[in-house]
Amino acid sequence: MSSAIQQKVQIVDEITAKLKASVSTIVVDYRGLTVAEVTELRKQLREAGVDFKVYKNSMTRRAADAAELSELNAALTGPNAIAFSTEDVVAPAKILNDFAKKHDALEIKAGVIEGNVATVEEVKALAELPSREGLLSMLLSVLQAPIRNLALATKAVAEQKEEQGA
Repeated sequence: MSSAIQQKVQIVDEITAKLKASVSTIVVDYRGLTVAEVTELRKQLREAGVDFKVYKNSMTRRAADAAELSELNAALTGPNAIAFSTEDVVAPAKILNDFAKKHDALEIKAGVIEGNVATVEEVKALAELPSREGLLSMLLSVLQAPIRNLALATKAVAEQKEEQGA
């Protein structure tokens, strides 16, 4: 096998491994962004622990087939960049969606969320979810509500008894 083919096989294997290992993968069209804008986007994604790469579509299609994500191939046309996140499901969607709102040139094309191919609408819906910390604080407030209500009711009964006794 020639070294060029070996390199291509390695790249396809790398993409396949990333597709399988990531909890969230977003495919975007970055045409029209300036170098400074792409650099800013890469910086934001890097800070969130998201890997952002540009691969040839033919290699990405082969990797998607190998990772059993063939539905993703429809979005692999034109110049694409792919954001892979192995830790946070929401982070790449949120960062890319916010960036796309500020820069019309960035277009979200598709995604893979926990092994399932997602449409643009599903990726945007995921981006609108609160962060993990926000969701945890909402959960805590819901869990505290019954206890808080019990405490308020007990206090009201105690105050009523004091007024009747006085």
